[in-house]
Amino acid sequence: MTLQDAFNAPRGPYLEGRSEDDVLDLLKTSEIAETGLHPSGSNYVFIVRLEADVGGDVPLLGVYKPQSGERPLRDFPRGLHRRERAAYLLSRALGWPAIPPTVIRDGPHGEGSVQLFIHADTNETYFTMRGDRSEQFELIAGFDILVNNADRKGGACLKDDDGKVWAIDQGLTFNPHARVRTVMFEYCGQRFSAHLVEGLERLRPKLADGAGLSAELGELLSTNDVDALCERIDRLLAKPVFPMLDEYYNVPWPLV
Repeated sequence: MTLQDAFNAPRGPYLEGRSEDDVLDLLKTSEIAETGLHPSGSNYVFIVRLEADVGGDVPLLGVYKPQSGERPLRDFPRGLHRRERAAYLLSRALGWPAIPPTVIRDGPHGEGSVQLFIHADTNETYFTMRGDRSEQFELIAGFDILVNNADRKGGACLKDDDGKVWAIDQGLTFNPHARVRTVMFEYCGQRFSAHLVEGLERLRPKLADGAGLSAELGELLSTNDVDALCERIDRLLAKPVFPMLDEYYNVPWPLV
């Protein structure tokens, strides 16, 4: 089956019965059989087909972001794929938002992140969905403040066949010196919901020195990055309110 055939194949019982850890293992260990360059990324991003039997006659697809394909940035060091993995680990510990399983592995163009490809409705973006999925988007908006996301475009929110919204493109995160850039301005000044606050309260002890999550993030991020993350959590717990953002200064480009 070619990569194009994989896009057009019926969905079927995709990954039915597999745990998240099983999916991570498949992404990590399955042979990359075919790659195709994603046409619209600012960096070199590849859609890859992995040699794995996931059920339903549907091939396993991933999004491969090699470090060698990154264009240099002034405010972020090389290795954005590690921030993709760190964001996934943090979201898994929190329980929100939905970020596709993400691993770091070697590939045809060297080390990079491989994230589960989400079969999404390409006509839907944040701007078309925000009216009826405010709870899911609050989770994404809250997470972006937590990780200091400098690139939350409207197209980085995907709706799958079941109506679930996934957050992708977390490479520009965790840098304490970067500014938040987002299209989700309707949350500015609003209080975090109780669910978000409870998640932060559960998360904070997991980032204590010596804790498992702290050690995992420490392998992916700098000490300053992790310290700044903890400081942001503490500030949000003290005052759980979305910050007021500037509609010019804090906007990504392009918007989608």
